[in-house]
Amino acid sequence: MSIFKGSGVAIITPMHENGDVNYEVLGELLEQQIAGGTDAIIICGTTGESATLSEAEHLEVIKYAVDKVNHRIPVIAGTGSNDTAFGIQLSKEAEEVGVDGLLLVTPYYNKATQKGLIAHFTAIANAVKIPCILYNVPSRTGCNILPETAAYLGKNVENIVGIKEASGNISQIAELARLSRGYLDIYSGNDDEIVPICALGGIGVISVLANVAPRQTHDMVMHFLEGRTEEALDMQLKAIPLVKQLFCEVNPIPVKHAMNLMGYKAGKPRLPMTELEPQHKASLEEAMKAYGVL
Repeated sequence: MSIFKGSGVAIITPMHENGDVNYEVLGELLEQQIAGGTDAIIICGTTGESATLSEAEHLEVIKYAVDKVNHRIPVIAGTGSNDTAFGIQLSKEAEEVGVDGLLLVTPYYNKATQKGLIAHFTAIANAVKIPCILYNVPSRTGCNILPETAAYLGKNVENIVGIKEASGNISQIAELARLSRGYLDIYSGNDDEIVPICALGGIGVISVLANVAPRQTHDMVMHFLEGRTEEALDMQLKAIPLVKQLFCEVNPIPVKHAMNLMGYKAGKPRLPMTELEPQHKASLEEAMKAYGVL
């Protein structure tokens, strides 16, 4: 069974000036997303700066989101790791605080063979009872889940139910769709590929764009899934200039600046990420104005 269809926001983690998590603003953002039609909250993912949250912060942020959302829409926690044992621990702890599902990124830096990926994801999924979504983002991890591997996991591990595909390789995603049809839900992991991936049988997106445009991102997916494909295509093409600017530097540097421009006090990214370069600030602001979110 699908955890969600539509737009899942890969939500930022707002910070105070001293770098601490700003829970008051996080609460505002969660309410804004629900009011804006977002279909799921993805907490502590890449966009949420999970790599620089301590273990205690990671769990505190997840629990805060679960309590705040209070079953109104699904909350999916990023609990992947390049250490299988730690991934199991974090996933079990997230399950205990009540998340609806898990997002499991491929092991980064040390990477893995395809056999290793099967063993890694199987071990984490078998340690919990809630559904799991694989996260394939080789540009950040240096590790690619091949279609055969993803399809094997979907067919053989009961609670591996989906994959966030951010490889950017449409041919690979088409092969994944062919091999995994009926076994894995496919979510676009790139905001410039929402409609193309839905056309291959995908059922939604895990989105950075949704931070600044929740309603538009939701509508784009649902228009396509409900057969209004021309409207969905128009929305996809209109979003391209803003998406380009939201990735003009490494995510989530631009989107945090965008949220600050919108008045949300998102704060700065944590080191080693720095604030958006001055030459990109004007182009991001211009794209936001052109898209109608500023």
